[in-house]
Amino acid sequence: MAASSALTLAERAEGVITNGLTYRDAGVDVDAGNALVDRIKADTASTNRPGSIGGIGGFGGLFDPKAAGYTDPLLVAATDGVGTKLTLAGDVGRHDTVGQDLVAMCVNDLIVQGAEPLFFLDYFATGALSVDQAADVVAGIAEGCRLSGCALIGGETAEMPGLYRPGEYDLAGFSVGAVERDGLLPDTGAIQPGDRILGLASSGIHSNGFSLVRRIVERSGADLAAPAPYDPDIALGESLLTPTRIYVKNLLAAIRLGGITALAHITGGGLTENIPRVLPKDMGVRLDTACWDLPPVFGWLMRAGGVAPAEMARTFNCGIGMIAVVPATEAEKLIAFLTYKGERVHDIGTVVSGEGVEIAGLDRWHV
Repeated sequence: MAASSALTLAERAEGVITNGLTYRDAGVDVDAGNALVDRIKADTASTNRPGSIGGIGGFGGLFDPKAAGYTDPLLVAATDGVGTKLTLAGDVGRHDTVGQDLVAMCVNDLIVQGAEPLFFLDYFATGALSVDQAADVVAGIAEGCRLSGCALIGGETAEMPGLYRPGEYDLAGFSVGAVERDGLLPDTGAIQPGDRILGLASSGIHSNGFSLVRRIVERSGADLAAPAPYDPDIALGESLLTPTRIYVKNLLAAIRLGGITALAHITGGGLTENIPRVLPKDMGVRLDTACWDLPPVFGWLMRAGGVAPAEMARTFNCGIGMIAVVPATEAEKLIAFLTYKGERVHDIGTVVSGEGVEIAGLDRWHV
């Protein structure tokens, strides 16, 4: 009886081993994950900077703020994603720009507090890992890190069968920066009526408002592969995927030069929602659209979607990706300096008593 029972157990054990499932059978390819790590090692290594310790592949990334030159730093953290711009990237079949978008959305939020981005981590989630697709995304992330001077010290690749449709993925990121305690922005006590609002030009739509952009493309019947209606030299899809401009290095230099009392990243909420976030409660701004030209992509969105100018101003950056609040006596110096560094800068308005954002000349945007 004992021998017979033992034989039955052995047969059962043999059946489990012979017919058992693997993680790959469940849709998760560990070998693909390892191949991706090998593919991206050079990209991540290219982002190393003072303070970086080790490389990717451990359980956590290490960074030494003292080695980065800080004595009494405050740490500033920001996290974000790319939103439905990822859907457009899938429609176009290009994935090497959204990584820069991801980094930009985080590090541009750090610089508005005067913080230098130190390191970045990403989260890439998909149903079935395509090494080529993921490597393209990470290459864009590494480019964003190089442009902002921060180290890509780690991340997570999650393969979750059944949660995403074939070819789909989601992307999120997390960045930490540092600022010396006495350099934190905004310096609200120094802001007063009459200060100037300097607008730094955007590279395009950046990474906000793409649910509306995609609806406009669908409703208008526009072909993403055809030349853009506003620029015959580039396909519409490629134009809409233009990556978010990263302002970090030039603004760090301008902050050190002196005169900037506040910065605002023009993201979701557009011009009307973001600028008040860095002002004292009893102050607002008056902007004038005559001070800068609305880029053609936004004009097309207005025409094709029938979007009202006020809705444009609270949804999109409308050509201004970052604003700086500066004393009137410092404006000319900072415009000249930032122009020398490669930014397109416009003096677009002034700080006023009272709250909110008033935009004069919105009717100029009717096209």
